[in-house]
Amino acid sequence: MVTRLALTEETTMHDHRKLGRELELFGSDPLIGAGLPYWLPAGAAVRHELEQYVHAVEGRAGYQHVHSPVLAKRELYELSGHWSHYRDDMFPPMPVGGESLVLRPSLCPHHALIYRSRGRSYRELPLRLAELGGMYRSEPSGVLGGLTRVRSIQLNDAHVFCAVDSAAEEAAAALELIRDAHRAMGIRPARLRLSLPGAGGKYAGSSVQWDRSAALLREALSASGVSYEAEEGEAAFYGPKIDVQIADAAGRESTLSTVQIDFHQPSRFDLGYVGADGGQHRPVMVHRSIIGSLERAVAQLIEVHGGAFPPWLAPVQVVLVPVGSGQDAAARALAGRALDAGLRVEVAGAEQDSVGARINAARPAPYVGVVGPREAAADEVALRLRDGRRLDPLPAAEAIARLAAHVSTHSADLW
Repeated sequence: MVTRLALTEETTMHDHRKLGRELELFGSDPLIGAGLPYWLPAGAAVRHELEQYVHAVEGRAGYQHVHSPVLAKRELYELSGHWSHYRDDMFPPMPVGGESLVLRPSLCPHHALIYRSRGRSYRELPLRLAELGGMYRSEPSGVLGGLTRVRSIQLNDAHVFCAVDSAAEEAAAALELIRDAHRAMGIRPARLRLSLPGAGGKYAGSSVQWDRSAALLREALSASGVSYEAEEGEAAFYGPKIDVQIADAAGRESTLSTVQIDFHQPSRFDLGYVGADGGQHRPVMVHRSIIGSLERAVAQLIEVHGGAFPPWLAPVQVVLVPVGSGQDAAARALAGRALDAGLRVEVAGAEQDSVGARINAARPAPYVGVVGPREAAADEVALRLRDGRRLDPLPAAEAIARLAAHVSTHSADLW
């Protein structure tokens, strides 16, 4: 468990609920309801950047992207086991056209149906299906808060259907994707937890399946060379999991990223593939989420960075400050070129406050470009970094190219 002292030593944490509203990242309204935040333009920019990052990373790792509905018949969740094991956390069914429809609490049943939509061969495995999709959970009002605990969740989710002998390798590969994503986001997990079943009958499947899943996850953790803590009573109802835990400003833990190995749902959905021997075989299902829900990921980014996001995630990456009204046109022309290069840019025009006040107001942005008479005449810009460093004036084209190139690396560093 990360203590408040340890958090203070590593970084100054911020309350995302307060700062997120001050920075106009997200908001809420009683007419929409508790646990149902909306994204404002700045927050939507961060969210979109995370979506693009994950989509690209997953594509390079061999994932195929799909889309599936947020509704399904109750029978689907009866088959998956969610209805008997997870019903209290689901919204009640809606009678529609003689059918009973339910808002999904997870994406895995839909992906199981996509897998079994046609026959499969061992040559297709591992089949990696990814989706950034909505799911809904009927959280009690008392546990809701900001973006950390919500009722409408946009989850970066994926399911790998593979032979049993490659499940540990797939889980280890997922842990590597998680590690890279957290490094790019500039966040440090509190700990890794191997979540095992506890006492009681809330778990599905046989003890043999559970022991096998736990052994494969331990194998993946060992191959990844990471330390972890085993904890009973935190498993999903269908299998054990690796939870990547984060902590908020008050030291409270929550799960961001996760990797799970599941024998239960492939059996429930009667999933199969034709093996090299010509016989029918059952795949194993590896669930994994690189950055978890977009809501919780952005909450953690706010808490850790206090609004000073890594350059690739900053809602506004460059603020251009013309020294006087005579440089407004040059600054706005430069802004257009920066936009064309894919940068998010604003101009703090000379009709606003003093130059110093405009530079200070731009501080959350990683880069401020000052355009004075000399810079405007020479088609240059003087860059100031958020950490206080000042660079010598650069040709505008070079400055834009260097900023765009750096942002594209998804580095948490400024320069």
